[in-house]
Amino acid sequence: MSRPSRVALVAAFAAVYVIWGSTYLAIDRGVAEIPPFFMACVRFLAGGAVFVAWAAHRGAARPTARDWAATALIGLLMAAGGNGLVSWALLRLPSGMGALLVGMVPLWVALADWLRPRGARPPARVIAGLVLGFAGVALLVNPAEFAGARGIDRIGAGTIVVASLLWAAGSVYSRYAPQPSSQALSSGMQMLGGAAVLGCMSLTSGELAGHDWRAVSATAFGAWAYVAVLGSVAYGSYLWLLKASTPAKAATYAYVNPVIALVLGYFVANEVLSSWSMGCSALVLVAVLLVVSR
Repeated sequence: MSRPSRVALVAAFAAVYVIWGSTYLAIDRGVAEIPPFFMACVRFLAGGAVFVAWAAHRGAARPTARDWAATALIGLLMAAGGNGLVSWALLRLPSGMGALLVGMVPLWVALADWLRPRGARPPARVIAGLVLGFAGVALLVNPAEFAGARGIDRIGAGTIVVASLLWAAGSVYSRYAPQPSSQALSSGMQMLGGAAVLGCMSLTSGELAGHDWRAVSATAFGAWAYVAVLGSVAYGSYLWLLKASTPAKAATYAYVNPVIALVLGYFVANEVLSSWSMGCSALVLVAVLLVVSR
């Protein structure tokens, strides 16, 4: 791809830093009343349809079967595995804590980029960051009480760790996989692929059975719309950054998002974090900085 402009890069990074940071609280508000897999499915279905329609309007070339296979796999890893599982986990975790655990993404990206075929071994500083990050997350999910802190839900935390691994794998694969030349078309196809998987997850989990849509508040619907519209913009920006910069740099959103999420969670949702959680969180963020500061 041609060298991106500085304005485009700044705008894209601003989108993944600020918008994604705010979507944790919106998802948290939404899944409190709306089934999480269905919520994520409709979000990516709507966003994908808009992106594909826009690409077609701009005269994008028709995608090949190989393009569909590659984008479907990316959608499975990132939209369904990454975002869908995080949406479900926020049923069990505060939004700020969820964002902090997603802060491990740059660590997983560095590891995935190393393990891929012809991948380069990371330097000692990155390896130190990986070890430190593991330690921070292990302490964060410790169920024992320490210094007045109670451990967080281990199932929710473990789900986010798995989601982060899937997201990192999809991020690295997205940079090198064969895809349509139109970034809008590629992003839309990935969203549609993820939406299809999320729809299956929603049906098989039975989350819609007996759900009373009349009881869903305007706040939850508003949060759903916010994530669907602005979240899709940030998702497309991230996919573009994976090619315009590097996976490690694009993944730096993961250590800015927790700051946004924690501030919003504190002021808007009255979420409270103990000194133990904050200390462990700082350890995770230091580990991330060691990785991405190259």
